Amino acid sequence: MKVLGIIPCYNEEENIEALINEMSMYKDLLDIVIINDRSTDMTSTVCEATNANVINLPCNLGIGGAVQTGYIYAKKMNYDIAIQIDGDGQHDPSYIKELINPIINSKCDFVIGSRFINKEGFQSSLTRRLGIVYFARLLNTLTKQNLTDPTSGFRACNKKIIDYFAEHYPVDFPEPESIMALSRNGYIIQEIPVKMRERSGGVSSIRAFKSIYYMIKVTLAIFIDFTRKQQVN
Repeated sequence: MKVLGIIPCYNEEENIEALINEMSMYKDLLDIVIINDRSTDMTSTVCEATNANVINLPCNLGIGGAVQTGYIYAKKMNYDIAIQIDGDGQHDPSYIKELINPIINSKCDFVIGSRFINKEGFQSSLTRRLGIVYFARLLNTLTKQNLTDPTSGFRACNKKIIDYFAEHYPVDFPEPESIMALSRNGYIIQEIPVKMRERSGGVSSIRAFKSIYYMIKVTLAIFIDFTRKQQVN
């Protein structure tokens, strides 16, 4: 099976080289593509110095556009499985095999790495944990799932979802909304326990005011998606 690691990044000059070096230990398992979302720091230069496979976007598309670019690339290059790995180094590549095994064994279509099943590793701030619990309860009510970490960007999917995400992917803060869309279309979702790491450099693009905007926008987006008809037969 052809497996692709999609690494979206924006202003990750302090983290991306270490992640690329770490990912090289798994080169027999997967290829990677870095989606540089028009970073304003030295991210592009750092990536190109490592000879990594990089797509430099001509304008800043935001996390949704950057990730979807990776799925479009995966579809075009005919990959069977795609894995999202954040460019800030919070996702531990040693979990890649565990993340893709349920898909290889046809047990599900989509796997989320959850930091809250075993509650080990970096658990994020109290404010963010409250937001994650809120979205988990909202999505579990609407989708009848039992998810614990709907905002996790450490996730893997099969070819059917690669094709779907290449055509349909939320623009801003896409993780919870994309779960709603997958559930609405009948895809099987599973979580596995992972440990996440705290970013060692740089700053998150989500600040206090943006968090409030995030909560409101994503809640509305989830409810709107809930009312839509199934898009995939």
